[in-house]
Amino acid sequence: METTRAGSGGGQTIGELGEFGLIAQVARQPRSERVLVGPGDDCAYVRVGSGSVLVSTDVLVEGRHFRRDWAEAYDVGRRAAAANLADVMAMGGVATALTVGFAAPRDLETAWAEDLTRGIVDEAALVGAEVVGGDVTASDAVTIAITVLGECAQDPVLRSGARPGDVVALAGRVGWAGAGLHVLARGFRSPRVLVEAYRRPEPPYEEGPRAAAHGATAMIDVSDGLVADLGHVAAASGVTIALEASAFEVPEPIADVAAATNVDPLGFLLTGGDDHTLAATFPAAAGAPQGWQVVGVVNERDDADGAGVTVDGTPWEGPGGHEHYR
Repeated sequence: METTRAGSGGGQTIGELGEFGLIAQVARQPRSERVLVGPGDDCAYVRVGSGSVLVSTDVLVEGRHFRRDWAEAYDVGRRAAAANLADVMAMGGVATALTVGFAAPRDLETAWAEDLTRGIVDEAALVGAEVVGGDVTASDAVTIAITVLGECAQDPVLRSGARPGDVVALAGRVGWAGAGLHVLARGFRSPRVLVEAYRRPEPPYEEGPRAAAHGATAMIDVSDGLVADLGHVAAASGVTIALEASAFEVPEPIADVAAATNVDPLGFLLTGGDDHTLAATFPAAAGAPQGWQVVGVVNERDDADGAGVTVDGTPWEGPGGHEHYR
């Protein structure tokens, strides 16, 4: 894990620094020539070469999406940015700019906000994106709302394009962050590799454009759980997605946690969220790109059983992943 440098706040709180002082700190981040107008005006003004823009927003609320005793501010920032950047990746695009809405209690230390900002900036830098603006306000709980802008070199890959006969494949890991959350919720901090996967996901950013160039027919960022998110693809495409349990290899750390807590390890892989891996469908003739893991096929919709996603021919028992209002 990268060592988090303490911010320069020196114990100062956000209430003492003030709204505009905090904005001024964020505005000091360097920007490239693509950002024509950055933080400080009514809007940012960003040059976009393709003429079309991808836009997505995610909100993280303290106590629901993260806890300050489970992760340092820097990691929260990396995680918050990754959730947004992965949405652009899942359309086959590349992110270019982010705006950040930040709400926090008056007694939150300025250093925490500074480290959060560094985390967001560093994660965005992995794809060449920049923070170009946002807003701050006071609230009872820390809330982070990020809007990401991006562009595609081709038409975006939608959820609605999966066709019967396509193969279903994954790029990146699934179940690691979910198992890490499972561990943290029980008061433990190991296996460390799982806890770190929850604190700071590693989306395969380069694979979104690569999948689009390879002819992906549908694609989605696995943020809430594989079964749940592939269910969105199945519903949008009017198909059934059939997964094969034998296609999934359970990593040793996940197997150890499952054995220690008496749960099915496959459940982590199929329903665990926050890894921000990619799931996509590809024509059978082309197959999946090298390095992708084929885990199932797309079938005609069977309205008799009503299942959007099956595992070994039967609907998955239990929740398919995280739902915010359950």
